[in-house]
Amino acid sequence: MKKLAFDNNKYLKLQSQYIAERIEQFGGKLYLEFGGKLFDDYHAARVLPGFEPDSKLQMLLKLKDKAEIIIIVNADDIEKNKVRGDLGITYDLDVLRLIDCFKEIGLYVGSVVLTRYTNQVAANLFKNHLENLGVSVYTHGSIEGYPSNIAHIVSDEGFGKNAYIETTRELLIITAPGPGSGKMATCLSQLYHDSKHGIKSGYAKFETFPIWNLPLKHPINLAYEAATADLDDVNMIDPFHLEAYGKTAVNYNRDVEVFPILSAIFKEITGGESPYKSPTDMSVNVAGNCIIDNDLCIYASNQEIIRRYYTALCDKKKGLIENNIVIKLEFLMKQSGLSKIDRPVISAACNKMKEYSEPASAIMLQNGKIVTGRTTELLGSSSAMLLNAVKELAGIDDSIHLIPPNVFEPIQQLKTESLGSKNPRLHTDETLIALSIAAATDDNAKKAMACLSELKDCEAHTSVIISQVDENIFKKLGINMTCEPQYQTDAFFHQ
Repeated sequence: MKKLAFDNNKYLKLQSQYIAERIEQFGGKLYLEFGGKLFDDYHAARVLPGFEPDSKLQMLLKLKDKAEIIIIVNADDIEKNKVRGDLGITYDLDVLRLIDCFKEIGLYVGSVVLTRYTNQVAANLFKNHLENLGVSVYTHGSIEGYPSNIAHIVSDEGFGKNAYIETTRELLIITAPGPGSGKMATCLSQLYHDSKHGIKSGYAKFETFPIWNLPLKHPINLAYEAATADLDDVNMIDPFHLEAYGKTAVNYNRDVEVFPILSAIFKEITGGESPYKSPTDMSVNVAGNCIIDNDLCIYASNQEIIRRYYTALCDKKKGLIENNIVIKLEFLMKQSGLSKIDRPVISAACNKMKEYSEPASAIMLQNGKIVTGRTTELLGSSSAMLLNAVKELAGIDDSIHLIPPNVFEPIQQLKTESLGSKNPRLHTDETLIALSIAAATDDNAKKAMACLSELKDCEAHTSVIISQVDENIFKKLGINMTCEPQYQTDAFFHQ
């Protein structure tokens, strides 16, 4: 059984209560900007064992009668076909996915806002598509001098030119497919328009990381830096909070840098004082109060830092990122005192490869045992590792073959003869299909299939970069996979 380091039930209760209190503080509408992922927050689930990936949604369901979702997307990102790296889909498709997901669980989606809108062709096509689906769409253009020219921003020529988003509920959840979408600017624009309409409203921010009441260099907070290495986010002590209250609180550079401007905008809109004395004041995050096993969180966060480092090494090998991201992650590794020996599956996979001179994989089961697999004529190393792992979990002797030749052969013939593949070995998806076929008539295969769910949250490593197919299967199984930054062959093109 997986050990827990985070009390998810306590989190749901405290977080929903705290948001309700913030709504009451302003006595009208609350625009709540959601940083990070609202759906599928697997980073939080990895560094806070016990945190459920859909925790934020479950918390919102406690407030669903008050809540209205507004999805923000940068029109330039639509024009550029920007892709979410974790899902492999473009931002416009992710907006549609988000709407479906919200509606499916009973949350009300009020509208979609296209920011930085300049009549881009792709943005207009998407706007028309949404409107044909019955979704309300608003457009916000760029504001000259944003965010420093406050007098211009807070005027009819600044926020005043943005379309006013009609809302019907008191808690407005502002979310987006990714960073840089314009969530905060949208919130501030609404505050400006509400003040013009005589409507009381306020702003708060829901940002799980960094956790403000943990030490600056706590591994959980360092893991957040590793996760946002491409955004140049840096954790820092909130100087405004320290000055106002004499207490240290952790925030990150972008919120600290923009706070003086944000505070001035608040004052300009309200005609009085800003409701917040620091960026930390704006936050409604209580995650730090729900940690029940700090040591386990430290271990989990250190693993996350190493995983992020190896992912960056592979992305650099693929030509997807610049070297500065790798350098930053190397620095975080040194700062945390980590090396590859702190991830045992790395040595296990690499040693297996040296032994057989073939690509190899290793997985650590929840009981701490490491199981390996190597490339054979029938299976890739990832597939062999999966089969060996479920055999171990099911108590099946290693000498027993779970998939008989009469199941293997037709799949290999289909791949090579009908589909033109040069590689007859089974990928992980093909292996699992073969296993499921064998399970229809073989008790051992059936037992092994039943153990697949026990691989969730296990750590694994391969001695070569795996295919996208295998990568997707590991994600679906919930296995935390890393790879050595090298390909199996010296070819330039890898499919």
